[in-house]
Amino acid sequence: MNKSENSGKKENLSKKEVEKRKQQKQREKQEKREERQANSKKGKSLEEMMAYIDEDGNITSTPPDPNRKKEVNLEDIQIGVARQQDEEPASLIRNGVVTFFNESKGYGFIKDQKTQESIFVHVNGLLDRVRENSRVTFEVEMGHKGPNAVRVKLSK
Repeated sequence: MNKSENSGKKENLSKKEVEKRKQQKQREKQEKREERQANSKKGKSLEEMMAYIDEDGNITSTPPDPNRKKEVNLEDIQIGVARQQDEEPASLIRNGVVTFFNESKGYGFIKDQKTQESIFVHVNGLLDRVRENSRVTFEVEMGHKGPNAVRVKLSK
């Protein structure tokens, strides 16, 4: 045997191996397909596929009990969010204490005495000069990142 014949046999072996692997993959694919078809949910009745929602809003496979049925007037159903009523201008003015203020950077925080929430304040929203622990009155406006204190004045 010369070198060229020997290399030809190696190619044939690799071609045979490739063909065997290809057939093995096809068999595995066919077995998976048959398994999926055997376990598929096709052919179930409508009742078996039906899902219900109970009185608490949970999905269940049992139909609702007609004895627990509640009558609802169409007028009682409210779609959307109720309109907020504008507050009186006097109630928009809040009281608070400056908990932090950095004069070099020009911002700080005010703790609202009524709600105990911390509200951001920028130097542009100040009417009077403030320091930490200053008692102030202010109004709140929504900014890009949340509520901002504006028209901040020292309390008398």
